[in-house]
Amino acid sequence: MKTNALRILDAAEVVYTTREYPVNEDELDAISVARKIEADPEQVFKTLVTHDGSGNHFVFIIPGNCELHLKKAAAAAGTKKIDMIPLKDLTALTGYQRGGCSPIGMKKTFPTFLDETAQLFSTIFVSPGVRGMQMEIAPDDLCRVTGAEYRDII
Repeated sequence: MKTNALRILDAAEVVYTTREYPVNEDELDAISVARKIEADPEQVFKTLVTHDGSGNHFVFIIPGNCELHLKKAAAAAGTKKIDMIPLKDLTALTGYQRGGCSPIGMKKTFPTFLDETAQLFSTIFVSPGVRGMQMEIAPDDLCRVTGAEYRDII
C-alpha cells in the first residue's frame, strides 16, 4: 500500500523501507508499535501536533518512549507557550488519525522539529500515514523532506 507520505518520499527519491504490524485500537502507542515491529522504542518516533493558542501549529517528532517537554518545544517554536491540539481536531487539521499521523504529507505544512536524539541512529521509524505500518528512514532525509530542524524537545 502506498500512502501519500510514501508517494512524497518516492518523488523525492528518498530511500525507506516499511514494516507492517497488526492494529489493535488499545495499542496505538509508539511503545506497543515498537514491540510489534521488533524495534527499539527509542528508535520509533511519534508525531505530535501542537498549537500556541494564536492559530499557529507546530509538529514535534519524538522518541516513542519519551514525552514532549512543552517549555523546550515552545522555545524551539519561538513562542511562549504550546499545548497539544485536541485529539478531535487531528484529522481535520492534518488528514491523519491517531496512531497513523505522519510528519510527511499533512494537509498543510507546519514548522516541524525532530528531537536531536534521532541523530544517534542511522534510521528511525515514523508513521507513513496509516495505522498498521511504520516506515524506516534516515533522520536527515526526514528533515530534508519535512523541513524539520533538530532540537532538544524531550
